[in-house]
Amino acid sequence: MRILKTLTLRGPNYWSIRHQKLIVLRLDLEELAETPSSKIPDFYQGLVESLPTLIEHHCSPGCRGGFLTRVREGTYMGHIVEHVALELQTLAGMPVDFGRPRETSTCGIYQVVFQYLDDQAGRYAGRAAVRLCRSIVETGCYPLEELEKDIDDLRQLWAEAALGPSTETIVREADSRGIPWLPLRTRAMIQLGHGVYQKRIQATLSSQTGILGVELACDKEGTKQILRDAGVPVPRGVVINYLDELKEAIEEVGGFPIVVKPLDGNHGRGITLDIDSWERAEAAYEIARGISQGVIVERYYRGRDHRILVINGKVAAVAERVPAHVTGDGHSTIEALIEQTNWDPRRGEGHDNILTRIEINRDTWQLLERKGYSLDTVLPEGEVCYLRATANLSTGGVAIDRTDDIHPQNVWLAQRVAKIIGLDIAGIDVVTSDISHPLRQVDGVVVEVNAAPGFRMHFSPSEGIPHNVAEPLINMLFPPGSPSRIPIIAITGTNGKTTTTRLTAHIFKQTEKVVGYTTTDGIYIGDYLVEPGDTTGPQSAQVILQDPTVELAVLETARGGILRAGLAFDGCDVGIVLNVAADHLGIGDIDTVEDMAHLKSVVVESARPNGYAVLNADDPLVAAMANRVKAQIAYFSMDPEKDLIKTHTQQGGLAAVYENGYLSILKGDWVLRIEPVVNVPLTMMGRAPFMIANALAASLAAFAQGVSIEDIRAALLSFQASADQTPGRMNLFNLGEYHALVDYAHNPASYEALAGFVNNWPGKRIGVVGGPGDRRNEDFVTLGKISAQMFDHIIIKEDDDTRGRPRGEVADWIVRGIEGADVEPYCELILDETEAINTALDKAHSGSLVVILPESVSRAIQLINTRNPLPLTQSIPSHGSFNGMIEKPTDTRNETACEQVCPNSVMSA
Repeated sequence: MRILKTLTLRGPNYWSIRHQKLIVLRLDLEELAETPSSKIPDFYQGLVESLPTLIEHHCSPGCRGGFLTRVREGTYMGHIVEHVALELQTLAGMPVDFGRPRETSTCGIYQVVFQYLDDQAGRYAGRAAVRLCRSIVETGCYPLEELEKDIDDLRQLWAEAALGPSTETIVREADSRGIPWLPLRTRAMIQLGHGVYQKRIQATLSSQTGILGVELACDKEGTKQILRDAGVPVPRGVVINYLDELKEAIEEVGGFPIVVKPLDGNHGRGITLDIDSWERAEAAYEIARGISQGVIVERYYRGRDHRILVINGKVAAVAERVPAHVTGDGHSTIEALIEQTNWDPRRGEGHDNILTRIEINRDTWQLLERKGYSLDTVLPEGEVCYLRATANLSTGGVAIDRTDDIHPQNVWLAQRVAKIIGLDIAGIDVVTSDISHPLRQVDGVVVEVNAAPGFRMHFSPSEGIPHNVAEPLINMLFPPGSPSRIPIIAITGTNGKTTTTRLTAHIFKQTEKVVGYTTTDGIYIGDYLVEPGDTTGPQSAQVILQDPTVELAVLETARGGILRAGLAFDGCDVGIVLNVAADHLGIGDIDTVEDMAHLKSVVVESARPNGYAVLNADDPLVAAMANRVKAQIAYFSMDPEKDLIKTHTQQGGLAAVYENGYLSILKGDWVLRIEPVVNVPLTMMGRAPFMIANALAASLAAFAQGVSIEDIRAALLSFQASADQTPGRMNLFNLGEYHALVDYAHNPASYEALAGFVNNWPGKRIGVVGGPGDRRNEDFVTLGKISAQMFDHIIIKEDDDTRGRPRGEVADWIVRGIEGADVEPYCELILDETEAINTALDKAHSGSLVVILPESVSRAIQLINTRNPLPLTQSIPSHGSFNGMIEKPTDTRNETACEQVCPNSVMSA
């Protein structure tokens, strides 16, 4: 049993729309392919002994112990590995419960799918599950030390991946508000929202936090000075840089007791409190000097330590912070009491948990020595022994909620302090004997103002009421009712994706929005190319969603990206499926056209309930997707009389159709005519049916998003199927005596669509054909048969990248298809693509059409450009024999009552 491949899915995917974080193992059961668990000696007993907690897995029986019943009665190893991977993660503190195994068309090969919380931990759990099961098969057990190591490793991976308590509570609040978020790959930043609406946080710093406020808060003495000048009670203090200044500084602040702390410190590091002797003062200076060049000497004010959290100018919560301590029970030593305290499951390392473990350090020893204690001292019952001078949670302190106790004048003062320093989020440290009285009445002071204050003492205090302090932060960044998402239009299908994506983006540009879009030839923002290449996967989509200038995203979404990683977004506003045909079958365990339809339906299944799923009513596999989606349905069709279209629009639904020579929107009983297809350059005067369908889909998606008919019309009239706007998509070149057409058709469905245009060409037709080497043999045979019907002269070439096939093999299969056709075109083999293209162009006769179906579109266009093509001014031959499918527009607009419901749109009953 071995893992052949591991995929990490991070968005809606083939296996689940709701469970977006999934690991997919391609698992070869090898010798266990035909062996159920009931036939493996001692396997059931070994599995139960290793993981007795599997009793909680219900599985298909739907009851406690259901999975183990399946194991005892007999199930296959792919199913068992799935459950073990889930359980290992759960035991390591990552509760997960979704999974499913699927046997592939290859005997003994399984797709094992299971949920994860951290991707590294998920992949580790998959490997560990295979090791565990293999060990039990071979030896009847899995060594306990190995299991413990697996769980410890998983815990460590989870701890390393943790966002931290403050960040975690913020993103949890964002989730509850439906605000998308993603970690950025630098400086532990999190992006909240998409595109132009995005905000960023780094811990509790926000994109609205001013750098001047942060700099001032980091300057402890500068903070005190500006607050003192504003009449805020602050400790008397001075900054020194040398030890020989210490004595004078102590005198200046009024003598002992004093506080010594680093000028630029944080989290309580380097601070020594309640210093009452010169020896301790010298030692405290050296500690502070090790952290900061400047050292602050302050008057020590006796009282309790409080943190007041101010967010967006309002007090959000107040906590009293108590230094790390233990309380005597009359028989335990201080060391034993520390151990007992650290057993609290809420305590962890650093900031990883709600509370922090108490560690013994120099500060602890000094406090014990001052009281004449040691770690072996047994404290009397009820006596409190402090182990830290500072009250920071990061050093083992605890927090008591005092939000309801703070005096209104102190609320006013804290809010004023945050504004004086210039922080949108501020943690204000106050020392006072009673927070319920004004500071000046009880000799209280503001000792510090912190940028990026920790939240955990407020949302999870040791005592008192927790406060959702992330809510006011999220409300500050995204006031209720304000957007956090840009509209996302996602487009998939077997053919036409890139053209439809570019046309859709072009339509939305008419609204003067900044449109970001991804295609097979690059990532674009507005009119500019960001990055060239095939950019139809989730990583490329993230470039658009992370860009702060983008107002709307149009994302070509290919099969491969969905399989490898899922979608880049949790939901779209409009999902479009153009068509589903037999292409890429046999790759990634997608073996049938029905499998492919299921895969592509992920795009429309992710459409939000208030959004739209735009479906091709002429493709039964696509039309059937309506049963799987939660969004509103909109259909497009080349046949306005189709029953599905009629039924849908009679029920008030939205559709786009080709009727009476027009591209039209149907809205209930009304017809909104956009433009005659003869005027739309993309459709080649209406002679390219598949381009009409693409135009219908793009227009319908735009209309569903509120784009006016006027803007849609303007876009259709200005969009060309040119090498500039749609490279490799029906690019027609006028070479004087003959024409050349470059198209990226590479599968049977796209060849058939192309034939609808080519077969009506009035002159000789020459085809330069081939196909990607990773397709099935039968696909190449079909390409050959279609080519024979389409061309008078065929030149068969091969891609530079044969995708693992021997040179010439693809061409041989295409030849078989040509030989099996009922026509006999002239055929020759020129495997080199460049030579094949040049040969075809050289042999072209007057009035002929050379159709080039290249691997490299850019190379083909470059070869044509060296022959100096003439400008295209609707240069399609208009011979009587070239009828295509064009309909003469029938204008009935003046024959019926009209009502102007949408801007510049014509609606007729």
